[in-house]
Amino acid sequence: MSATTPVLQSLIAGRWIGTQAARGLHSAVNGRLVAQTHAEGLDFAESLAYARGQALPGLLKLSFQQRAALLKQLGAYLMEHKESLYAISAHTGGTRSDNWIDIEGGIGTLYAYASMGRRELPSSNVVHEGPAQQLGKEGQFWGSHVLVPKRGVAVHINAFNFPMWGMLEKFAPSFLAGMPCIVKPATATSYVAEACVRLIQQSGLLPEGSLQLIIGGSGDLLDRLEETDVVTFTGSADTAAMLRVNKNLIARSIPFNAEADSLNCAILAPDVTPDDPEFDLFVREVFREMSAKTGQKCTAIRRAIVPAQHLDAVAAKLRERLAKIRAGDPSVEGVKMGALASREQQADVAARVAMLSQGNEVVYGERDGFAPVGEGVAEGAFYSPTLLLCRDALTNETVHSVEAFGPVSTLMPYGDFDEALALAAKGRGSLVGSVVTKTPALAAEAVFHAGAFHGRIHVLDRESSKESTGHGSPLPMLKHGGPGRAGGGEELGGIRAVKHYLQRVAVQGSPTMLTAITGEYQRGGKMQEDAIHPFRKYFEEIQVGDSLLTHRRTVSEADIVNFGGVSGDYFYMHFDEVAAKETQFGQRIAHGYFVLSAAAGLFVSPAPGPVLANYGLDTLRFVNPVAIGDTIQARLTCKRRIDRGNRPDQPPQGVVAWDVQVMNQRGELVASYDILTLVAKKAG
Repeated sequence: MSATTPVLQSLIAGRWIGTQAARGLHSAVNGRLVAQTHAEGLDFAESLAYARGQALPGLLKLSFQQRAALLKQLGAYLMEHKESLYAISAHTGGTRSDNWIDIEGGIGTLYAYASMGRRELPSSNVVHEGPAQQLGKEGQFWGSHVLVPKRGVAVHINAFNFPMWGMLEKFAPSFLAGMPCIVKPATATSYVAEACVRLIQQSGLLPEGSLQLIIGGSGDLLDRLEETDVVTFTGSADTAAMLRVNKNLIARSIPFNAEADSLNCAILAPDVTPDDPEFDLFVREVFREMSAKTGQKCTAIRRAIVPAQHLDAVAAKLRERLAKIRAGDPSVEGVKMGALASREQQADVAARVAMLSQGNEVVYGERDGFAPVGEGVAEGAFYSPTLLLCRDALTNETVHSVEAFGPVSTLMPYGDFDEALALAAKGRGSLVGSVVTKTPALAAEAVFHAGAFHGRIHVLDRESSKESTGHGSPLPMLKHGGPGRAGGGEELGGIRAVKHYLQRVAVQGSPTMLTAITGEYQRGGKMQEDAIHPFRKYFEEIQVGDSLLTHRRTVSEADIVNFGGVSGDYFYMHFDEVAAKETQFGQRIAHGYFVLSAAAGLFVSPAPGPVLANYGLDTLRFVNPVAIGDTIQARLTCKRRIDRGNRPDQPPQGVVAWDVQVMNQRGELVASYDILTLVAKKAG
């Protein structure tokens, strides 16, 4: 080994460890040595103690909102240094577009969770999963659910194919939830993960110890975890099955979330003919999932299920596309497909293709002139795109159980749509399945039957094709994971992913106690009323429970007539006395939106002040009718406050949600809702 080849280091307990070389890691393009793992052992007891004692308190001093802001800053920092990450990622064999998914896709996930956190999470460390439920007849005993930090450590074990995206898509929700992370990347491409973690540490943005990195094996780490910890895994189904039965994980009921490679499928529906745009869309998706990242995607299409009458047409179109692809060193102009991640991966794919080929036909493969271009590619990990054909897929179990994790897919003909759905189910659980159809009823049928076997179903037609992100692209807003062979776990899915790293607790108590616990005012709880109108207070001055009981207003017939004239709403219940008498209300009633508007007139403070804008209503319900002659009164109470920090693009402000109750002269609730306002902070 060259003395100048860098030795990768682990980041453990705040220091970089590793100077002695162990295993060499080679370029997937030309086989040259690019990095070496370190030989030093790691003290995982020290690592966990540091995460619990140093990192966890630092993270929990911050709120969800503050951690979301740090994720955004971290995303910007990594984006500024992305070219250094592209340079080192070139050794993985991926093209620039392949590595864009890994690098900028990973950074984009940080931005996505920063945005979701700021929009959806409170400026505290407790999430209220309401609404609260009344448990006692007198209204003084209520129950609800809250999510609180687990006060543990998240261990993330990642796959080789996306060393940066795979790390950041797990780190973002874990960090947002307040959990320090220990990341163990797959060794083959760990040099990319190490480069990313070095940048993260150099940024100085995160609390010390928020992220630790393991290069090499994880030793006895899983044996040392505790009940409050979490393990997430991405990789092969076999490895997931081995890890999830760790005795310590089972004994302590430690959550183990697995996202495993699966035999994903794409179905060309029977309504599509070769003359339809959907036919070409299907071929494009299968081709893209075979060639992008050289097929090394846990979401790649491994089984292409097509109507028997169109089998030859699909095969011909795919052969035509595959024959045109130029493979080789991604730095060579015109190269569109790179190498597998390592020579070990190359050998594994070859062995699995040999298994899949038995009893099946090779439609396209190495024999069709596969010749990678570039210097030294003979020592690289290149593999020919390979398209197989299984004519008896209902009885051939191999094609539904063996996965070649490379540019490999198998065509499977079917007779009717029920048979197509049966073939999809034989994969025994997949991350994603695509249905390409032009008939909405077929799409609905496919989701109804195949939904039980897939974590995500991608429906593709000519209408969605212009904007579709494609079969193989997990998105931060939607769940990533699937049942059965796919691991049975979930990642991403918006704020759902953050909740995986929080503990759900049922809470019971008086309205005042629930207000204190949840950080949200619970009706019936203690309120504060003073001479200052709530809308005259700056954000820092408003407290949950601050309340105003307004003056009264009697609703007249003129109010209804005038509101109808302004709004154009002449619904019979408001204007036809004869018809109204025949309804359950027995009389004309006021417009619900008039009641809403009248209530605003009761509680709004009209002069300029700290309230900058009303930007919405939540949970609006019209509970009881308001008749002519009824008198209404409103109570406005601060329900929750969200401090979004000070942003450079807007004046310092926060969000205040106000609970509004509109009552009639009998004390009956007639309207109920939350009003959302932007409220300025004090200058300076």
